[in-house]
Amino acid sequence: MGIHQDFQVRGSHVGTYLPSSGVWHHTQRYLKKGASNKNTINHLDFDAPTREHAHQLPDDKKQDESLLEDVWTLLRAGRLEEACDLCRSAGQPWRAATLCPFGGLDLFPSVEAVVNNGKSRILQAIELESGPGHQWRLWKWASYCASEKIVEQDGGKFEAAVYAAQCGNLKRMLPICTDWESACWAMAKSCLDVQVDLELAHLQPGRVDQMSRFGDVADGSPGNLNGGHQPPVGSESWPVQVLNQQPRQLSALLQKLHSTETVHESVARGCKEQQRQIEMIMMLGDVPRLLDLIWSWIAPSEDDQNVFRPHGDPQMIRFGAHLVLVLRHLLADEMKDAFREKIMNVGDLILHMYAMFLFSKQHEELVGIYASQLAHHRCIDLFVHMMELRLNSGVHVKYKIFLSAMEYLPFSPGDDSKGSFEEIIERVLSRSREIKVGKYDKLSDVLEQHRQQGLQKAMVIQWLCFTPPSTIADVKDVSTKLLLRALIHSNILFREFALISMWRVPAVPIGAHTLLSLLAEPLKLLSDNHDMLEDYDISDNLREFQDWSEYYSCDATYRNWLKIELENAEVSPLELSQEEKQRAILAAKETLNASLSLLLRKGNPWLAATEDHIYKSEEPLFLELHATAMLCLPTGECMSPDATMCTTLTSALYSSVSEEVVLNRQLMVNVSISTRDNYCIEVVLRCLAVAGDGIGPQEDGGILSTVLAAGFKGELLRFQAGVTMEISRLDAWYSSRDGSLEGPATYIVRSLCRRCCLPEVILRCMQVSVSLMESGDPPESHDDLIELVACPDSGFLHLFSQQQLQEFLLFEREYSIFKMELQEELCS
Repeated sequence: MGIHQDFQVRGSHVGTYLPSSGVWHHTQRYLKKGASNKNTINHLDFDAPTREHAHQLPDDKKQDESLLEDVWTLLRAGRLEEACDLCRSAGQPWRAATLCPFGGLDLFPSVEAVVNNGKSRILQAIELESGPGHQWRLWKWASYCASEKIVEQDGGKFEAAVYAAQCGNLKRMLPICTDWESACWAMAKSCLDVQVDLELAHLQPGRVDQMSRFGDVADGSPGNLNGGHQPPVGSESWPVQVLNQQPRQLSALLQKLHSTETVHESVARGCKEQQRQIEMIMMLGDVPRLLDLIWSWIAPSEDDQNVFRPHGDPQMIRFGAHLVLVLRHLLADEMKDAFREKIMNVGDLILHMYAMFLFSKQHEELVGIYASQLAHHRCIDLFVHMMELRLNSGVHVKYKIFLSAMEYLPFSPGDDSKGSFEEIIERVLSRSREIKVGKYDKLSDVLEQHRQQGLQKAMVIQWLCFTPPSTIADVKDVSTKLLLRALIHSNILFREFALISMWRVPAVPIGAHTLLSLLAEPLKLLSDNHDMLEDYDISDNLREFQDWSEYYSCDATYRNWLKIELENAEVSPLELSQEEKQRAILAAKETLNASLSLLLRKGNPWLAATEDHIYKSEEPLFLELHATAMLCLPTGECMSPDATMCTTLTSALYSSVSEEVVLNRQLMVNVSISTRDNYCIEVVLRCLAVAGDGIGPQEDGGILSTVLAAGFKGELLRFQAGVTMEISRLDAWYSSRDGSLEGPATYIVRSLCRRCCLPEVILRCMQVSVSLMESGDPPESHDDLIELVACPDSGFLHLFSQQQLQEFLLFEREYSIFKMELQEELCS
């Protein structure tokens, strides 16, 4: 047996046969020898086995069975013509005639088919005279008889099945259907063929009543392979002989596939396989049920409800996602309300699972394709989750996520059907500022861990520093909006980083310096484009960024000096080299020069109030200040707040202003323990906006800034002395009477930063000046610094609290003592 080499054939290959392989050579030689056996045929015509109730020799029978197995394979593939050619090539043209009695591919024996297939006028006349479908019924009936007779005479099972397939005789086909596909094909083909036969029966008067009495055709009752009625004999009654074998409905057909009484047990087992269940539900057209089934296979278990982690078989997840996309595309105009809800909701769950699978396999660039098909909120949730998980990944990985969102999602919000990049990044920025719960070994670790969270807050800005792809619409406009948003958020973080980094320690605020490094190059390009600054009103935000850049530069020089001082302090003065002393002096002078440059700015004071966002409201307008803070002892340890402490702090904050102010401004103070971190408190201040504080030009930070500054500096009269509020998150808002937030009141936060940062810069300068004087190298600018603080025009004096003024005077006293000692040494 060779291999079929016809390249036009597609699908399964079957054997080819020599022209003499089907003519029973072994039986022929056996008969020529004069041998005789009652079980062996005595003639070689193809009717001999049936007529003589005998068989050819086993080798020839085996060869026939092999041929018919290949014919069966071709019939299942719908390749009838090739099956006939195979029979002819094996020397059995008679078998080809039984499979295709009317010639060609047009099997229905109408007059037109007979003419098209080149048959004689006699056949045409027979078809006309005997009525429509007569020869068709005759062939079907003959095929049925052949299939039954072959089984009765213990013939080959494939031979019986081949003829059973021509007439819909399921009883003879199913025994060789040992897999689900074969059994399903056999049932479907048989059912379809019988339906055609029934339609032909309608063309003959009286035949419908006959079949209705036998098979209950009219009401479509399901068939039974082993029906109790005996079918009438003869072709005129066709298809009554096989009617009771057929399922009348598709659901009944599929039910039969589950029954081991009807099909092979391997077929029934196959019905439990996932792909078979999908096929059967697709055959029924029950899309909602199919989606529910696929989701049940890939959904998280009850014990693990993390929808952001892929579950189940990856191939099933992939198939389900693409099936959802195809169904949505094909059925977009046909979806009714209930069906639409199912395909959108469950479909979204499947698409979301596949997107997370792609993400888990580092295919971030593909996620946007599927995320763009999700509902608005699911799309945003997905990208936010991915961005948070990849926050500390490499730039290349993060850029893939950025590109995926940019290319497949709109940049700005449109309708509610799709999430936009702006909505995603706003959520990411907002969540990045939330308090992260940590594990603290000791109370001194609490504040330090909150400071270290600044790095994670700063890294979020990198999402806004990437260059958008040139293929998107309005790419220049998008680039500018990204940088503007980066500026605004960076300034928010700079304020928070400054307030939580006031402690005089060598460690630099890593979050602030990370921000400066991330935005250095993008903002350099932005500042060179003056038209862009005017078009998008960037100048004020850029100016504040530059103010903070200068502040953190001063801060870094001070901490560098402090580090050198602490290192030198560990060495005995006698062992300290002149080079190390000179290094400390140079660092001190650098600190003084940088700080005085910031303090002595003319015409452009550091973090001065701006006149943007001026409200002129006729209705009562309120101001709100929201702060998350920790209560710290002078030693640096954090206190664990309780309800009593919150009540005491609330009272102390009220007492920081007069009762008249509390009443006139409708001041409200609320302090509570944070729900995220038991070591944190949430402080909410609210008051009525008035002219100069919330309405019209802003003179300073107003009452809310004053109240919170007192708490920040640890100078609340009715609270534990020396306990400060270390602020880790800070927001100020304009709000309406009902409490709804209307817009940021940035001037309050900026004023608070001026109240806290500038006195600290001056006190650090005093500390450095004292050190220089002690080392015998008096600073030239010390008197200028004293005059600057004392001058009423500078406005610095009112920024100092009582405790800060005392510290300032103590530094001046130390400076004067060292100065006198130095003068005495010079005189002596």
